[in-house]
Amino acid sequence: MAGVIGIRREDKSKWERRVPIVPRDVHRLRSEHAVGVVVQPSGHRAFGDEEFVLAGATIQEDLSSCSAIFGIKEIPSYALEPGLAYVFFAHVIKGQPYNMAMLQRILDLGCTLIDYEKITDDQGRRLIFFGRQAGQAGMVDTLWALGQRLKWEGIANPFQALLPMPQYGGLAPATAALDVVGEWIRSAGVPSSLAPLVIGIAGYGNVSAGAQEILDRLPTIEIDPSDLARLGDDPDVSRHHVYKVVFKEKHMVERLEQPERFLLQEYYDQPQRYRGVFAQYLRHLTVLVNAIYWAPQYPRLVTKASLAGLFAADQVPKLRVIGDISCDVEGAIEATTRSTDPGSPVYVYDPASGQTVDGYAGNGPVIMAVDILPSELPRESSAEFSLALQEFIPALAAADFTAPFDDLSLPAPIKRAVISHRGVLTPDYQYLSQYLEKGI
Repeated sequence: MAGVIGIRREDKSKWERRVPIVPRDVHRLRSEHAVGVVVQPSGHRAFGDEEFVLAGATIQEDLSSCSAIFGIKEIPSYALEPGLAYVFFAHVIKGQPYNMAMLQRILDLGCTLIDYEKITDDQGRRLIFFGRQAGQAGMVDTLWALGQRLKWEGIANPFQALLPMPQYGGLAPATAALDVVGEWIRSAGVPSSLAPLVIGIAGYGNVSAGAQEILDRLPTIEIDPSDLARLGDDPDVSRHHVYKVVFKEKHMVERLEQPERFLLQEYYDQPQRYRGVFAQYLRHLTVLVNAIYWAPQYPRLVTKASLAGLFAADQVPKLRVIGDISCDVEGAIEATTRSTDPGSPVYVYDPASGQTVDGYAGNGPVIMAVDILPSELPRESSAEFSLALQEFIPALAAADFTAPFDDLSLPAPIKRAVISHRGVLTPDYQYLSQYLEKGI
């Protein structure tokens, strides 16, 4: 055979049921490329052991003989074995403090680490990701949260019939439920006190596309951010539609000098020349869905101060829910002070005290901050992820990871994602040594 790969059992969270390679593609690897597959046993995966056996995989605990071991989430330090090659979402490239001990252990054991997040094309675009499913699950959970919040306020509404995504067991039942909500809005409309019901989506990439796919099951009218201010005064505003507005970078920030002159590449390269201006839109939104990539050098989308100002007024603000799909703790949405899990997906952030309380009752916006949203659609997200990964697996199975990094024969997108090789940080990731040296 052209090498043997391993699929490890996920053990970071009880909610994690995804797999990096689905049985359908295990069969293809064996039949078309003669790649052997060993799978650790698990009674928790969305795909059962018997499905992998039928596809031709071997089920066993020991993966030490595999050329490369694939997972989804971080591997606990105690489960790492000397000299092996691992492929998973490492969450180390920003020097994340909570994973520096794991990275140091990988280096100490002389392991090779390949991070899905850094598998990119020549233009730097990611090739392996779960973005679309994060958007789908995040939007369902956000609309559920809206329904529950309004119900708590005593406002009967079409969204209160929705369930959180995990309770549907898959995308098809969720979209069927959304279709019922859509019919309710078309026929009876949303309560007049909510009109216009406006859902803003920050971002326009894969995550946003998944979120919009869900939202567009409802009767929507898309408007430009520039139309928000006058929408509330429009006598013809519809109760039988949801208004959708998608925000791009040019809406979220402005140049410090010559504010009218926005340059996208300049903003990416020199964000210090820009300031955030998103607060102007908050009072017009019923729901905000955050689907942007954020790093500390960029302005925040929503600050704690902007929420404090919005909720300090005598009148109850229009804003009910923030669905933070990107879920960077105290990042783009500063009020996302902690992440949540599918079992308890939301909390209320009190802008006056800065405190949070689980659930959807209380003063302040409801924050949906599940940080493993694709796990709420485990079969669908695994199948799409596995399909994208397929073309690279034969090369990973055949690779000689004992060779020096310069001689390591891997496709360019994979080689760009090698964080460490044989216990040494590769040239593109030497910067991580500063975080390791801090003893974080």
